[in-house]
Amino acid sequence: MVTVWRWSRKRNHYPLIPLVFMVFIAASVLYKDLKIQSVQEQADHIHRHHQLQLTQNLEYTSPNNFDKPKSSPVVLDRFTTCNTTVKYSGHTLGWDQGYHMPESDHRRSGLEDCDVFSGKWVFDNSFYPLYNGSDCPYMSDQLACHKHGRPDLGYKYWKWQPHGCNLKRWNVIDMWEKLRGKRLMFVGDSLNRGQWISMVCLLQSVIPADKRSMSPNAHLTIFRAEDYNASVEFLWAPLLVDSNSDDPVNHRLSDRIIRPDSALRHLSKWEKADILVFNTYLWWRQGPVKLLWSSEQNGVCEELDGLGAMELAMKTWAKWVESSIDPLKKQVFFVTMSPTHLWSREWNPGSEGNCYRESSPIKQDTYWGSGSDLPTMRMVDMVLRELGLKVIVLNITQLSEYRKDGHPSIYRKFWEALSPEQLSKPESYSDCIHWCLPGVPDVWNELLFNFL
Repeated sequence: MVTVWRWSRKRNHYPLIPLVFMVFIAASVLYKDLKIQSVQEQADHIHRHHQLQLTQNLEYTSPNNFDKPKSSPVVLDRFTTCNTTVKYSGHTLGWDQGYHMPESDHRRSGLEDCDVFSGKWVFDNSFYPLYNGSDCPYMSDQLACHKHGRPDLGYKYWKWQPHGCNLKRWNVIDMWEKLRGKRLMFVGDSLNRGQWISMVCLLQSVIPADKRSMSPNAHLTIFRAEDYNASVEFLWAPLLVDSNSDDPVNHRLSDRIIRPDSALRHLSKWEKADILVFNTYLWWRQGPVKLLWSSEQNGVCEELDGLGAMELAMKTWAKWVESSIDPLKKQVFFVTMSPTHLWSREWNPGSEGNCYRESSPIKQDTYWGSGSDLPTMRMVDMVLRELGLKVIVLNITQLSEYRKDGHPSIYRKFWEALSPEQLSKPESYSDCIHWCLPGVPDVWNELLFNFL
């Protein structure tokens, strides 16, 4: 506000000198205020510039840097729907592939000169199982086969024996020393959660009850060991990228909707871990997937088959690995697909069952079932090869293919009531996807132990 002073020639109440002095004081105050305002504006400008620069830097290093949206995209949840669905446009992620892994690299093929993923199962009831399932307070009812009535227990006693070499034997104290002061995080679906539960059961027995804790089941679930200042964590991210299935409990949806160019919700959790174990596969085999790009503002989804959508998600994940991982500071593992055993005719021609009542491994070295999809494996291998030494591959597919006996089948908790018709045909509700514990995932963790 500008103040106008009016002077009367006839009635001058103030001497000239005090008047000049007062004008000088007012001008000084006004100048000071303007200077402060100018400095503040400059500071605000610098702050905005730094914020813009920071945002640009984040956008540059973010895996979601393919198509910058005009505004922040709406977070996907189980209530998200598509206003319209159209055919996939061919939109790509712009991930530059240039590095090609030599076939002989030991971080992919095995330890040193031995391929630890090529071998056979050997019965060993002297060292296995590596823990007693009933002694693990964190065991899942989905995987506790003995607890839920499985009569044969042979599935617990099989050891993986690589051809031409031996794995270092599991040692729980050695493993804790490897984890001292670190965060080990499993990221993925229920199969990766089974491997996490296996690891927790393998480790928890030497930690006093008052020195360990488990956070409630959530997007990120954490087992902590106070004496080692370490944690073993599981992050529910079945499709790796952001999706409408990211609720760890309520994720049974008719449509799968993903943001193929963004994993920011999960990334904010996993990027601080020291050792990361990723998986994804099974959820891509449930029909077409709907793509809702981050730049899309009108709810228009594109539809793509599971393999194509999985490739987009893998490349978004790979872009983060490529730009963010220093193998000397952080270890990243990728677990290959876990096979299913849904049709017994594949290992026993002429039969019409599945894994139900199977009690021994497949002996045929060249066995390969339809539960492991070769086109998917080739795509995953292509993506992982481009990442070079930044990722260590745990190739559990072939060794797990032999274990038709390792699934829960009917010996697990089912959260939905079974009909009389189902109960009369156990094969109709047998779980031939997940794995009993103790069992096959313990061997996956032995391999992890050997690579750390």
